[in-house]
Amino acid sequence: MKAVFLSCNQSMYDAVIDIMNEMSIKGFTGWEELIGQGSNDGEPHLGNHAWPTMNSALISVMEDDKATEFMARLKQLDEDNCKQGLRAFAWEITAAI
Repeated sequence: MKAVFLSCNQSMYDAVIDIMNEMSIKGFTGWEELIGQGSNDGEPHLGNHAWPTMNSALISVMEDDKATEFMARLKQLDEDNCKQGLRAFAWEITAAI
């Protein structure tokens, strides 16, 4: 099993949820408002007067094959919306309750 964590511009959150629904990924924990700044380029998302946009994030645990497909779909979403910002990471889960 894999845990997939992603952070993205709030404007992309609904598109991420749509992908999850299409893939029948049901279990997740989400954070609607986070601040952040990309490591490569793009504008900070700090929720202040100078940088008013915000990020959202979520984490979900799923089977390996589903995680592979989910990451591929997230990569395509990021490429289609490169100015918005999306980062995703997958970790191996060794135990779960």
